[in-house]
Amino acid sequence: MNADELFLHADAAIREVIDKIDPADFSAPVPKEWSQLESPTLLGIIGRHAYDEAWIPDVIAGRAAADGDQYADADLLGDDPIASYDALNDRATVAVRAGDFAETFRFTYGDYPAAEGFAHMATYRAFQAYSIAKHLGIPFHLSPELIDGLNEHVTPHADEWRQWGVFPPAIEAPADADDETRLLCAAGFWVK
Repeated sequence: MNADELFLHADAAIREVIDKIDPADFSAPVPKEWSQLESPTLLGIIGRHAYDEAWIPDVIAGRAAADGDQYADADLLGDDPIASYDALNDRATVAVRAGDFAETFRFTYGDYPAAEGFAHMATYRAFQAYSIAKHLGIPFHLSPELIDGLNEHVTPHADEWRQWGVFPPAIEAPADADDETRLLCAAGFWVK
């Protein structure tokens, strides 16, 4: 699987979960490790994902926040946060499917070749989708395609990325673990 396809599967996963969120839960607290905010809420996390979605067309074109951040103070969620997120997700999907990518993606934490950049963005979305769903009790599973793509592009780097704080410690998978559970254990995200 190409890294851009991996991204599209991960982006669809986070959208699937966000679309299932009950707006009554927007003010619900989320784990502190999900955000740099003092008291993060679910709406704040959705806002963070909206910000990331807004940046996708720019990132894949080789632009970075250092060039000017038009989204920093923008109200990206408006009066209907889920619909606003979906519109940004649609725009990102169209941009990625167009297939015109810069050789280097410039993130706030460094510059990476496009394939690795797509893997970074997919990692955040896939494991946030799982984590948010688990936190809220939303029925959700990573698709077989997403699992395969993460195993191809992300799992080989798990120990290295763990040293950077991307992943928590690995978890020993149960003997009867399915593919999803083994992946989540390798990344340190599995929750019974």
